[in-house]
Amino acid sequence: MPRPLPDLGALALLVAVDELGSLGAAARQVGVAQPNASRTVKGLERDLGVPLLRRGARGSTLTPQGTVVVHWARRVVADADRLLDAADSLREARQVELTVVASMTVAEHLVPAWLGELRARHDGIRIHLHVQNSTQTFERVADGTCDVGFVESPSVPRGLFSTTVAHDRLVVVVTADHPWARRRRPLTASELAATSLVEREPGSGTRTTLDDALSGHDRAQPLLELSSGAAIRASVLAGVGPAVISTLAVADQLAVGSLRAVPVDGLSLGRRLRAVWRALRRLEGPAGELVTIARSWPT
Repeated sequence: MPRPLPDLGALALLVAVDELGSLGAAARQVGVAQPNASRTVKGLERDLGVPLLRRGARGSTLTPQGTVVVHWARRVVADADRLLDAADSLREARQVELTVVASMTVAEHLVPAWLGELRARHDGIRIHLHVQNSTQTFERVADGTCDVGFVESPSVPRGLFSTTVAHDRLVVVVTADHPWARRRRPLTASELAATSLVEREPGSGTRTTLDDALSGHDRAQPLLELSSGAAIRASVLAGVGPAVISTLAVADQLAVGSLRAVPVDGLSLGRRLRAVWRALRRLEGPAGELVTIARSWPT
């Protein structure tokens, strides 16, 4: 039959008696009342089968047996402290936080799956996702208020590092009853530029890509400027007008025919989706693992 282990609190109390010279001072240090401390030591003496303290008018001192026990108790208490420190470190490691900022298209259609995979690998991680346009994402990355950003902008500001994690393509979309849906010839870039469109707000990656692609043409004023692909998609479906939007945002509508893609002659609207960060050329930890997941994820 295994012997019962001594109470760790009692051993710590005995060590404090040795260090402070009295049971009263030891009780105050460990935060117990002296009568309770006295009962604790008596319980330890009973468990070990040896006297540990001499009790007298001037207080309590260690017996020779108590001195030997304290020698080993000090090691046990120190090891217990190290065990608690290790447990704290493990708990903190499980509570790692990751702050991610993503521009709208990436955040709506790709980031949730990437973060789901990261959570599946690291159950204790806390993730904060903020959705902003590409310009705002660059600002958050540059000022250090996020660990990694994801954008669809065609260029990255100086001082930031980036890697391509996926690709998508912008497409001109209209409803099935729009005149463009019945065209036999592709649009020209000039025709597209001269048409008022439902567009993303300035600073978004989608808007920047379109502006760059049509930079050599006179542009009509937008019909609407909206802050998400979902709002643009809904506006086109409601008949507000044509739009240029990521294929990620309208794949389902194109598949069922509620929206039609209109080809544009000689206009390149493919783009790279990037992870961006600052300082180090190679990301490490959860941010680096998230980028690895994004690069390997099917799109």
